Amino acid sequence: MLFNSLEFLIFFPIVCTIYFLLRKTKHRNLFLLFASYYFYMSWKPVYALLILTSTILTYGCGLLVEHHAENESKKKAFLTISLVINFAILFLFKYYNFIGNSITALLTACGLGLKVPNLEVLLPVGISFYTFQAVGYSIDVYRGTIKAERNFFTYALFVSFFPQLVAGPIERAKNLLPQFHEDHSFSYENAVEGFKQMLWGFFMKLCVADVLAEYVDAVFNNVPQHTGTSMLLATFFFTFQIYCDFGGYSNIAIGAARVMGFRLMENFHRPYYSLNIKEFWKRWHISLSSWFMDYVYIPLGGNRVRYLRHLTNLMITFLVSGLWHGANWTFVIWGALHGTYIVVYNIWCRFVHKPSFESTWSRVLNTVFCFLLVAFAWIFFRANNVSDAFVIVSKIFTDFGQLHQPSGKTFFIYSFAALAILIFKDTKDHCMWNINFMHSQSIAIRYIFTVALTAYILLFGAFTSGQFIYFQF
Repeated sequence: MLFNSLEFLIFFPIVCTIYFLLRKTKHRNLFLLFASYYFYMSWKPVYALLILTSTILTYGCGLLVEHHAENESKKKAFLTISLVINFAILFLFKYYNFIGNSITALLTACGLGLKVPNLEVLLPVGISFYTFQAVGYSIDVYRGTIKAERNFFTYALFVSFFPQLVAGPIERAKNLLPQFHEDHSFSYENAVEGFKQMLWGFFMKLCVADVLAEYVDAVFNNVPQHTGTSMLLATFFFTFQIYCDFGGYSNIAIGAARVMGFRLMENFHRPYYSLNIKEFWKRWHISLSSWFMDYVYIPLGGNRVRYLRHLTNLMITFLVSGLWHGANWTFVIWGALHGTYIVVYNIWCRFVHKPSFESTWSRVLNTVFCFLLVAFAWIFFRANNVSDAFVIVSKIFTDFGQLHQPSGKTFFIYSFAALAILIFKDTKDHCMWNINFMHSQSIAIRYIFTVALTAYILLFGAFTSGQFIYFQF
């Protein structure tokens, strides 16, 4: 079930109404668990068995790890079982065919006629997100940072909570699990702020991302027919498309949870205002980047090792992050580019000159430079294959032919949306109404603005129904 669908517009009010009509927390949790599985099964019911398998496995291993807290070898054994089986399922559905095809291509290049057989399976929606969330819980129990959850249904709800089930934020057990033990009474403030945030998310998705996708898809899916000038414009369009697509989903998810009284973690914080690439990764997909920091980078040794090993740890982390995003060499190259950016920035700061951001011009120039680096890497993220990516890069720097003009609708909405995003920057609470400009206005002005934004979404976004980009991950 897509957020941007009629089904969800019917589903969500019904869920909220029944949730608040139920009085006991355990009954509410059971209902939310049922609703979450229904939400996920609307795509392909059989794949709910994968979530259930991961849930049962990590729940049981969590209890066993805690039970054997004084026996390090048994603790490690049960954690290993949880990690191996979860990642084996993820590998089978997401990476087996990719690895198999790569091996087949290598064998063919070597003159060997061997072929690794493919599996005829579809990629389950959101498998990377709920797998990482469940695995993070197992590791936290092993480390002793949280207690194992005793109630199976509460834990199952933590893994499958529908607002953030298929595209995050990837929640931490220490933040979300305790909230399922709290009594969430209806709050007018939560409802209003939650719906505002959802409205902003729908605007980002329907009125910006889906409209820009028309031009981006036309160019990236027909590389030989377009000039470098069109490629450059499509690259900048995609830079905003992916932010508004994924940021829009996160806003809808966080807002929907807030309506019911739950607080999900921040996932974006004005990423394109970053002064350097290190700062960018503290602002972009925060739940994933912090996950890799805690469960990959730090276990590798982080920066508590020799400097060369530290740089290696950074590169490994970004390569794994690239592979997490998709079973394609384009994502690996995208991860390698960001790893290279981080390594070079680290070396520059240590041995050459640590950037100073005291003057306005230095801040502007650094922000623009960081934005251009990120936009360049997005080429490999969006390209259908590595060959297309390098053709696009080559054309951008050599082919200055005629621009493929975007439609009037695309250009108008892009201009309006870019202006709105620059003015109504997402704050820590992701809500544009929290900025001083709008917050200081009268209630009448705020309601007029809300109605106008809703009308704009219905006018320009009602007929778009594109799937969220991060559903494929």
